[in-house]
Amino acid sequence: MQVDLIVQHAAQLCTVPRHENGPQRGERLGDLGLIEDGAVAIADGRIVAVGPTPEVLADYQAREVLDAWGRVVTPGFVDPHTHLVWAGDRAHEFELRIGGATYMDIMAAGGGIMATVRATRAASLDQLVAETRPRLDRMLAHGTTTVEVKTGYGLTTADELKLLEAIRWLDADHPATLVPTFLGAHAVPAEYRGRTEEYVDLVVEEMLPAVVERRAAFPGPFFCDVFCEEGVFDLAQTRRILERAQALGFGLKLHADEFKPLGGTALAVAMGAVSADHLVHTPPAEIEVLGRSATVAVALPCTPFGLAEREYAPARALLKAGAALALATDCNPGTAWCESMPFAMALACRYMGLTPAQALVATTLNAAFAVGLGDRVGSLEVDKNADLLIIGAPDYRHLAYRFGTNLVEVVIKAGKVVARQGLPAHPTPPH
Repeated sequence: MQVDLIVQHAAQLCTVPRHENGPQRGERLGDLGLIEDGAVAIADGRIVAVGPTPEVLADYQAREVLDAWGRVVTPGFVDPHTHLVWAGDRAHEFELRIGGATYMDIMAAGGGIMATVRATRAASLDQLVAETRPRLDRMLAHGTTTVEVKTGYGLTTADELKLLEAIRWLDADHPATLVPTFLGAHAVPAEYRGRTEEYVDLVVEEMLPAVVERRAAFPGPFFCDVFCEEGVFDLAQTRRILERAQALGFGLKLHADEFKPLGGTALAVAMGAVSADHLVHTPPAEIEVLGRSATVAVALPCTPFGLAEREYAPARALLKAGAALALATDCNPGTAWCESMPFAMALACRYMGLTPAQALVATTLNAAFAVGLGDRVGSLEVDKNADLLIIGAPDYRHLAYRFGTNLVEVVIKAGKVVARQGLPAHPTPPH
């Protein structure tokens, strides 16, 4: 049979199979479905065969062949939690934190998220797209082929829609797949200080309906998220926003227990959210609830690292409870300007106790389920999208073992090579 592309002779082909047609859960996390001297056959952007190279070559001939001698082949990474679209930077806040200021201290003084909000409000749509595209290019070069992207740096209806439009432009122009999330409840803007309930009214009564009107421009999953945290949105406010979003047809995600446990994880489970994210301070009872649920636990190790904090999401407790655990970068200008999923893997192994195999599944298959795309991406299975990576190392463990360098040699998206040697193969032109 004729196909478009065969990637052959992978020293290790990590297929990362689904378990019971879902994510890998609990202490079963880490099943790589590893095939030595493996091959993948691709036609029309989808995987048509996976197996040992001699078997695949016996059944298929390809117009193009890529040899992966001595290299690892994995699914493309899926980053399920980012704040990728913003203007400006917050390098000065990094210096303040080194001097002892906390994240919440800076936010209370009008910095933090609101500093980025001011810069983002002042930026044009063209500027936002131009500033974001290089970040997306770096993500792709480091192997991320699917990325969730939140709004949340506008905090007015018009500016949130501007961010959403930037996501749409980038999704249309860039090889990576972008999954949009509305995060109008990211912070209480300065003009609503002391009037949080009035801002919640705005989100519920004006922003969410306006965003729904743009829903048709995004054919895939579309989510609503809330920053449920002390000094931001309390549990009752969070529930009100999520209930309205759910009634309007949004999928749900939730920032929960990053600094203080407010009950956000239990709320995410009760409302059927696709994921609960951060989870650094989730109480044991809520970990058990999460472990019995379909909600994916998304850990963001780059964030405590970026804040020089000692506590990370309790991965071992989450796995013992049976949770489906995913990893993300949380790429944002304040706490975790990181475009590299392999670096998130390296941190998760060192500070959360994951094995390299568990970290790889958490950044591929389980991350795909955390954005509602587990049936399409995140593993190398027949009929799934042909998103895969050739890693310049002989063993998958090098992805977490090594850090500070990019081991991704080739990025294939929907069956086409879109990056080589850490550089985009076909840079996208300005819009």
